Amino acid sequence: MSGHSKWATIKRKKGANDAKRGALFTKLGKNIAVAAKNGKDPEMNSALRTAIDKAKSANMPKDNIEKAILKGAGEMPGVVYEEVLFEAYGPGGTALIIECVTDNNNRTVAAVRSHLTKNGGSLGSSGSVLYMFEQKGIIRITEEGRGDLSIDAFEMLAIENGAEDIQFEEEGITITTARGNLNILVKALETAGVVLADSGLEYVTGNMLTLNEQDAVKVATLIEILEGLDDVNSVFTNADV
Repeated sequence: MSGHSKWATIKRKKGANDAKRGALFTKLGKNIAVAAKNGKDPEMNSALRTAIDKAKSANMPKDNIEKAILKGAGEMPGVVYEEVLFEAYGPGGTALIIECVTDNNNRTVAAVRSHLTKNGGSLGSSGSVLYMFEQKGIIRITEEGRGDLSIDAFEMLAIENGAEDIQFEEEGITITTARGNLNILVKALETAGVVLADSGLEYVTGNMLTLNEQDAVKVATLIEILEGLDDVNSVFTNADV
């Protein structure tokens, strides 16, 4: 999805009402539990650190975070979650990558397929669209989050710590880095006093597809519906919406 749409997603999460916040906490808890399977120390487990940071930024209670870590590490009883990736097509011939975390793959497949079909999309086979994308570390920072750093100092700090691209957008600053470098860059920015709006791994493409207005609205609507499903974490597309 284009950077503007991801900024909109961040704003929706920040302004979620109590019911939606509860659903968001459930998703965040799943992500923490999955990441904690590979170790419950966030200093040694970068995926867990990212999941915890996202939970904290959403004001998820500390107790909920700790319970999710223990469940993922197998130290508390609970359901077992797994990460699932779906490839799909959307309106206008767009490509979609749908990231899910689920305890019931059949339920998730059925829900994703149903909503795709109802909204002009279809589920693709493995490898059908993934080749168009590359997983990168993405960091988003509001203009206020840059703090006292000048633009030159900010750019130098980011580049010295592995930033591959820095985009100054209307909503804020988006930094792209290599997948394995994400946590190094996050730590460097936070140490310098920069406040992050969001960070994580995302699927990006260098070949964005420009749509007509009607298809663009359909794609944006479909993505919002999919991301509202309990088992869906994020949706990425090559459509410039």
